[in-house]
Amino acid sequence: MSARRLSSVPTIDVQAQEPTVQLSLSRVGVTGVEKVIRLAHNDHEQLFSARFECVVDLGPGQKGAHMSRFEEVVNESIGEVVLGESTFKAETLAEHIAQLVRARQGARQAEVTIEARFPEHKPAPVSGVQTQEIYTLHGSAIVSEVGTRRLIGVTAQGMTACPCAQGLVADAARERLEAHGFDAEEIERIFESVPVATHNQRGLGTLHIGCTEICNDEIDAMTLLGIVEQSMSSEIYELMKRSDEAHVVEKAHRRPRFVEDCVREMVQGVVHEFPALDDRAFVHARQINLETIHQHQVIAERYGTLGEVRDELRTGAPSPSQTTRRAWLDAVP
Repeated sequence: MSARRLSSVPTIDVQAQEPTVQLSLSRVGVTGVEKVIRLAHNDHEQLFSARFECVVDLGPGQKGAHMSRFEEVVNESIGEVVLGESTFKAETLAEHIAQLVRARQGARQAEVTIEARFPEHKPAPVSGVQTQEIYTLHGSAIVSEVGTRRLIGVTAQGMTACPCAQGLVADAARERLEAHGFDAEEIERIFESVPVATHNQRGLGTLHIGCTEICNDEIDAMTLLGIVEQSMSSEIYELMKRSDEAHVVEKAHRRPRFVEDCVREMVQGVVHEFPALDDRAFVHARQINLETIHQHQVIAERYGTLGEVRDELRTGAPSPSQTTRRAWLDAVP
């Protein structure tokens, strides 16, 4: 009897009620949603293990968002791309979900972020033995009634060799060689033939490119991966023979780079690889190095529109402004 009485009571939409404090909220939603998805990647379809974040803005007159609707939309969208015929790139899937979320929540704007881990097989540099490397693909989109902005990004690991320590070791080695009777020309020949020791770091480079609502350019994730890996002293490989190890170590020590060098190389790589990309597009390069002779880590990053970056590279003068990721995403006209 009580069960029937309960089922007849009208459901109150608590989320739609007015909050005690009538203040709008910038971002409300769900994060850490884990799914297996299928995306278009490297000219074929591939399964990814992905994590989602879906958020909307919330007006001052609404107590809360309908959290279950976020999960419903994600599940529906995943069903389309995993079971259906449509196959998206990460950033277009993020846009697709954001459009549905905004409609379901009745929000002014919605933002979706996807972070997906995926394997790539590549040969070791000398032996050619096949090795599986794990990378991270990023896709983001912010959707409002007047426009959409999308971000595609990647994270890859590599190796860096410290230029500062290498210079110190070279100075000490030069003094010892001089003490043993080697002249300056002989010492330089030795240094040309034998890379000088230094301490190394394993680096994590992340690169994002953002396209405006009028941008139709296709940004290939594999091109971004190449830019990130080449920005460091050397690529690294999960499986290597001795010849591969020697090659990687020597390559890294012949290309010593600071964390700052890696970021500058990434940004310059974007400018060179995408000469036709609109100046209003966005770039964000971030490098973190896991130190070996310190207990801390080191980090560097650069963000801004391509126009800001191109002007600075062309003139050599510091850019008067550096547009942040948040500012760029929120700048939908």
